[in-house]
Amino acid sequence: MAFDKTRSAGFLANHMARLFAKGLQQNIRPLGLAPAQFMTLVALWEQDGLTQRELVERLDVEQATMANTLTRMERDRLIERRAHPGDGRSQSIHLTPKAVALREPATAAAGQVNAEALGGLTEEERLLFVDLARRVVASLKQRY
Repeated sequence: MAFDKTRSAGFLANHMARLFAKGLQQNIRPLGLAPAQFMTLVALWEQDGLTQRELVERLDVEQATMANTLTRMERDRLIERRAHPGDGRSQSIHLTPKAVALREPATAAAGQVNAEALGGLTEEERLLFVDLARRVVASLKQRY
């Protein structure tokens, strides 16, 4: 039987993720942000002062990827590193006033991509879609 990409959850999810990323990149570029910086900011807006290891765990990315993202964010004056009060071997990552000021416009830009992507669905379908996506992610995280 031939592979039918129009019926493959993995293919469609990957394609959808790339399109979401493309839309996000276009919408946040005027703010001077890249998608990896945005998702790191989202985690820090939720809880400032996380360590690099905590960010890696929360965002499910590779350590090297996070290190590079944080280096760029520090260069762009979005974060500052401070000695971690409870662990002298690690640093905590803190938002700068510039990063705090980007919260509203950046989340609005991301919200616009979501609204455009889900605009053809009813409210009930949107809620169901997000619920199903969460469940699929949870299932995959248990396995991989």
